[in-house]
Amino acid sequence: MSAFTATVTVRLETGVRDPEADTTQQALERLGFELQSLRSADQFEIDLDAADAEAARDRANAMAERLLANPTIHDYSVAVQSR
Repeated sequence: MSAFTATVTVRLETGVRDPEADTTQQALERLGFELQSLRSADQFEIDLDAADAEAARDRANAMAERLLANPTIHDYSVAVQSR
Protein backbone atom coordinates (compact mmCIF):
# COMPACT_ATOMS: atom_id res chain seq x y z
CA MET A 1 0.00 0.00 0.00
CA SER A 2 1.09 3.54 -0.75
CA ALA A 3 -0.03 6.87 0.67
CA PHE A 4 -1.99 9.24 -1.59
CA THR A 5 -3.86 12.51 -1.33
CA ALA A 6 -6.98 12.73 -3.47
CA THR A 7 -8.36 16.20 -4.12
CA VAL A 8 -12.05 16.24 -5.02
CA THR A 9 -13.36 19.53 -6.40
CA VAL A 10 -17.15 19.86 -6.47
CA ARG A 11 -18.92 22.68 -8.30
CA LEU A 12 -22.42 23.41 -9.49
CA GLU A 13 -23.12 22.44 -13.10
CA THR A 14 -23.30 25.22 -15.65
CA GLY A 15 -26.80 26.67 -15.62
CA VAL A 16 -27.49 25.90 -11.95
CA ARG A 17 -27.89 29.10 -9.95
CA ASP A 18 -24.93 29.81 -7.67
CA PRO A 19 -25.97 32.49 -5.13
CA GLU A 20 -22.61 32.42 -3.33
CA ALA A 21 -20.76 33.15 -6.57
CA ASP A 22 -23.29 35.82 -7.57
CA THR A 23 -22.79 37.68 -4.28
CA THR A 24 -19.00 37.38 -4.47
CA GLN A 25 -18.94 38.56 -8.07
CA GLN A 26 -21.03 41.61 -7.21
CA ALA A 27 -18.69 42.45 -4.32
CA LEU A 28 -15.61 42.10 -6.52
CA GLU A 29 -17.17 44.33 -9.17
CA ARG A 30 -17.97 46.96 -6.50
CA LEU A 31 -14.29 46.85 -5.54
CA GLY A 32 -13.37 47.68 -9.14
CA PHE A 33 -12.46 44.23 -10.44
CA GLU A 34 -13.68 43.35 -13.92
CA LEU A 35 -14.66 39.74 -14.55
CA GLN A 36 -16.94 37.86 -16.91
CA SER A 37 -18.18 35.23 -14.50
CA LEU A 38 -17.42 33.51 -11.23
CA ARG A 39 -18.24 30.02 -9.94
CA SER A 40 -17.81 28.75 -6.42
CA ALA A 41 -16.49 25.29 -5.61
CA ASP A 42 -15.90 23.07 -2.61
CA GLN A 43 -12.63 21.19 -2.36
CA PHE A 44 -12.00 18.08 -0.27
CA GLU A 45 -8.52 16.69 0.38
CA ILE A 46 -8.59 13.04 1.33
CA ASP A 47 -5.50 11.21 2.62
CA LEU A 48 -5.73 7.48 1.98
CA ASP A 49 -3.71 4.35 1.43
CA ALA A 50 -4.21 2.39 -1.79
CA ALA A 51 -2.40 -0.13 -3.96
CA ASP A 52 -1.75 2.49 -6.65
CA ALA A 53 -2.89 5.90 -7.90
CA GLU A 54 -5.70 4.40 -9.98
CA ALA A 55 -7.12 2.57 -6.93
CA ALA A 56 -6.93 5.82 -4.94
CA ARG A 57 -8.74 7.66 -7.76
CA ASP A 58 -11.43 4.96 -7.90
CA ARG A 59 -12.05 5.28 -4.14
CA ALA A 60 -12.20 9.08 -4.33
CA ASN A 61 -14.63 8.87 -7.27
CA ALA A 62 -16.83 6.52 -5.25
CA MET A 63 -16.79 8.96 -2.32
CA ALA A 64 -17.76 11.82 -4.62
CA GLU A 65 -20.57 9.86 -6.25
CA ARG A 66 -21.99 8.55 -2.97
CA LEU A 67 -21.69 11.64 -0.74
CA LEU A 68 -19.57 14.61 -1.77
CA ALA A 69 -21.45 15.55 -4.97
CA ASN A 70 -25.10 15.48 -5.94
CA PRO A 71 -25.07 14.20 -9.55
CA THR A 72 -28.28 16.11 -10.29
CA ILE A 73 -26.67 19.53 -9.82
CA HIS A 74 -22.89 19.04 -9.39
CA ASP A 75 -19.87 18.31 -11.52
CA TYR A 76 -16.72 17.08 -9.82
CA SER A 77 -13.13 16.31 -10.63
CA VAL A 78 -10.57 14.16 -8.85
CA ALA A 79 -6.80 14.64 -8.77
CA VAL A 80 -4.51 12.17 -7.03
CA GLN A 81 -0.91 12.58 -5.94
CA SER A 82 1.38 10.46 -3.84
CA ARG A 83 2.44 11.82 -0.47
